[in-house]
Amino acid sequence: MDCLRTKESAEKIMNLHPMWQEPLEVPGGDRQSPLDIVARKSVFDSQLKPLVTDYDPETCQQIWNNGYSFIVEYDDTTDKSTLKGGPLKDQYRLCQFHFHWGETNDWGSEHTVDRRLFPSELHLVHWNSEKYSLFEEAVMEDNGLAVIGVFLKVGKRHEGLQKLVDALPAIRHKGSSVEFNRFDPACLLPSNTDDYWTYPGSLTTPPLTESVNWIVMKQPIEVSHDQLAVFRSLLFTSAEEEVQKSMVNNFRVQQPLRGRTVRSSSHRPLLLHSLSAGGAVC
Repeated sequence: MDCLRTKESAEKIMNLHPMWQEPLEVPGGDRQSPLDIVARKSVFDSQLKPLVTDYDPETCQQIWNNGYSFIVEYDDTTDKSTLKGGPLKDQYRLCQFHFHWGETNDWGSEHTVDRRLFPSELHLVHWNSEKYSLFEEAVMEDNGLAVIGVFLKVGKRHEGLQKLVDALPAIRHKGSSVEFNRFDPACLLPSNTDDYWTYPGSLTTPPLTESVNWIVMKQPIEVSHDQLAVFRSLLFTSAEEEVQKSMVNNFRVQQPLRGRTVRSSSHRPLLLHSLSAGGAVC
């Protein structure tokens, strides 16, 4: 696979997609995401704790196509679905999760590990409910957000994901939404959540604010090729638009490290057997 072509493909999407048309204000600009995580250069930190997730499936509300990805939204008016521990000093509320993916199984993830790409990446987005009263406030502030990143690799069908996949045809077009209830996002986490990398970064879509504590899981989850194919059947465009555009390559390219340290919760690397299906090396 031509990894330069992959980067050019992402940059082309950024140039053409309406989300990227406005001038981008990047505060400071030294903590942008995503990154290529170089495993041997990550620093083991014995102070990093296990993650503690406490998700209430009853807080799941709807799924919608925002014209760039599909978003599964949760009621975040109370501390019913939360994240704490790990590198975090405060408690954070889950507000939504979404995915990024490529047009083939050779690329699609936003983060990479030793320049290895995965076909897709899940982001579970949480905001700091101890320091801030609203997501809209937290997104603009330091330590405002915590995002768990999970790589997807091609393998066996993921039974937990299938309920979500079954709902996607109803939101094929931009702007469409459907009620989506009682979904436990914990089913999308890998079996091992103690091994992760963490670093200070940004949102990977506008406004690109540098408010994110990134927590990137070392263990991918397996999904089937057919499940990813349903992701790729979605559209960037609304039903009324004359030219329909497939929702693929909706990822941002890697950004400079700029002196940041990527910390690791363990000495264990990303296991080779976890990379046996899907993904390519740049």
